[in-house]
Amino acid sequence: MKCDICGKTKSFGNKVSHSMRHTKRQWRPNIQKTTVIEGDRKKQINICTRCLRTQTKARA
Repeated sequence: MKCDICGKTKSFGNKVSHSMRHTKRQWRPNIQKTTVIEGDRKKQINICTRCLRTQTKARA
């Protein structure tokens, strides 16, 4: 999944165990399907929660 506003996608790194073994892992962004009103039309977009929070604050 990808955020339609900021373009945030999954990122990669290492999982480090107690014995310091490194194995590959990935972090996925928290993507939500949201309905946004653009002009006079409703549009459904995939948006990360950080952008959703910013949009909510901008509306208030």
